[in-house]
Amino acid sequence: MTRASRGQRAFWYAVFLIIVGVALSVPLYNRVQPTLAGIPFFYWFQFGWILVTALATALAYRSKL
Repeated sequence: MTRASRGQRAFWYAVFLIIVGVALSVPLYNRVQPTLAGIPFFYWFQFGWILVTALATALAYRSKL
């Protein structure tokens, strides 16, 4: 089993840093509009971000980070 190169690790670290940065910057998504099936933007954005984070984690794992 080979490990990821330094460049690959740096890329995934940057991706996770962006994910954390967006999640912590609440003023970017602290609003009601637009709604999706009656659900305010604040909630469906957070749920979508959970899915993005799970996908990024799975891809980083598969790259043998």
